[in-house]
Amino acid sequence: MTDTLSEHAHPELHPGEPLIVLRDVGKRYGAIRALRGINLTVRAGEVTCVLGDHGAGKSTLIKIMAGLHPHDEGTMKVDGKEVSFGSPRESLDLGIATVHQDLAVVPLMEVWRSFFLGRELTSGRGPFASLRIADMKRIADEELRRMGVVVTDINQPIGTLSGGQRQCVAIARAVHFGARVLILDEPTAALGVKQSGVVLKYTAAARDAGLGVVFVTHNPHHAYLVGNHFVILNLGQAVLDKDRADVGLDELTRQMVGGDEPTELSHELQ
Repeated sequence: MTDTLSEHAHPELHPGEPLIVLRDVGKRYGAIRALRGINLTVRAGEVTCVLGDHGAGKSTLIKIMAGLHPHDEGTMKVDGKEVSFGSPRESLDLGIATVHQDLAVVPLMEVWRSFFLGRELTSGRGPFASLRIADMKRIADEELRRMGVVVTDINQPIGTLSGGQRQCVAIARAVHFGARVLILDEPTAALGVKQSGVVLKYTAAARDAGLGVVFVTHNPHHAYLVGNHFVILNLGQAVLDKDRADVGLDELTRQMVGGDEPTELSHELQ
């Protein structure tokens, strides 16, 4: 799987090359300060895990990188050039693809149509343009098989696939359309153990293909299985920022659940 997916690796990218760099990034919504002083580097061929509980600031950070909301403090650079996105299209045009938790799929739409949604292949121009349906079916099937996802029928509704398979369709779609950075928003949140394992496997495959992956989660165990670098957010600020070599799963979990608070709570309950 990793070998076939690596066919899509960007030859101009070098492992460890900074793709997105955030320095002292902050965001306010009126009187509410959602993010403060965030430093983050997304590198080619690495998974950067952003962890935090609900309300920690993960969604705001995703929205800034995905072009949904502009930051109002600090700087964000893509390929060394300072940017401030005004729309998701600007982010996508620079090779940053975001797979949101809800996947934004139409359950009754065929798998191949979901794969090409918004990027349909056509022949001709203007009112005489026609969809290249056969080509889209063939390409979607080939790309999914390259990812190791084999659907019974490329014409079946995407809603009939498992949650893990739908996540993998979204990842395969992003890779096919030239993503250099892949942002995964809580990709395993609503999945069982087996389906989560499938998604983690394809996350690692995207990393090994040379993409820079941002894996956003509240599950430290899933993060530690695929991550190269870990950032934990709490109330809009980073409370941990370490490479894999400098942090173990125990510390990651302890920081994620609030440091020494669970131990203190356990003593109180006893």
